[in-house]
Amino acid sequence: MYDIVILGGGPAAITAAVYIGRKRLNALLLTKNIGGQVLETMSVENYLGYSFIEGPELIQKFDTQLREHPIDIKLGYRVTKVRQADEHFEVDTESGESFLSKVVLYTLGKRARRLGVPGEDRLVGRGVSYCAVCDGPLFAGQKVTIVGGGDSALEAAYDLIKMAEHVYLVSLTPFTADPVLVERVVGAPNLTTFVEHIAEEIEGGEFVEAIRIRDLKTGERKRLESKAVFVEIGLIPNSEPLKGLVTLNKWGEVPVNTCCETEIPGLYAAGDVTDIPEKQIIVACGEGAKAALQASKYLQKNK
Repeated sequence: MYDIVILGGGPAAITAAVYIGRKRLNALLLTKNIGGQVLETMSVENYLGYSFIEGPELIQKFDTQLREHPIDIKLGYRVTKVRQADEHFEVDTESGESFLSKVVLYTLGKRARRLGVPGEDRLVGRGVSYCAVCDGPLFAGQKVTIVGGGDSALEAAYDLIKMAEHVYLVSLTPFTADPVLVERVVGAPNLTTFVEHIAEEIEGGEFVEAIRIRDLKTGERKRLESKAVFVEIGLIPNSEPLKGLVTLNKWGEVPVNTCCETEIPGLYAAGDVTDIPEKQIIVACGEGAKAALQASKYLQKNK
């Protein structure tokens, strides 16, 4: 029986584990890997203390600091279910193993919705990005492509038209973004939109070189030379293990209050999987620290 099980291995989870480790609680960090989405981030330029650092390098520093603290770390585990049992929680994993804990801190984050086209997986971190805010400045003065037609895609276009030589915006459907966002972007001299077009392939050797798209109405195919492809078609919360235990919002996120508490006493959540605004590394770290402190107070009151 652990005092607390932290589920996840991203910035929120690692920060929480450092804080919990300093409290000398009997704790377990249970995760598939250390790093989460940050491992796929080409560069980080908005995390204080580093003007520029690559995502994997930042996670390595996080990991080094994490292992300075007395906390049990189990890697390679995929969580399948979190259940409440009497006055504790039981966490089931894909391997068949289960872990018992008085408190659970849920930080399993989100995963990018993928295009599922040839070249995408191979070129992740080599021009394929799921975060224009993170990686856009790397491609200043170059031709780039954004795939998507919602708010995140149009926000990315608004930022990129200020720095890129040319921006291609490819949307499967007519734009679903807020009309104000569309008005800000459409008409920019260095923007070309391809509405009702589908991405079919991302080309490149070591790095992205082009994207192939197809017009859904005419069937015409085009090849757009591009140094980056920003996939902005949404994120999927990794909240499936909580279904039936807590009420998720319409996007599948875990609702929390300002103390990172869920509707279930003893179950805390932090980071991108929650309904907090702004999915950023620094925000996830802050939420992870806050959740850890609140969880430790809960344990003190409920010994």
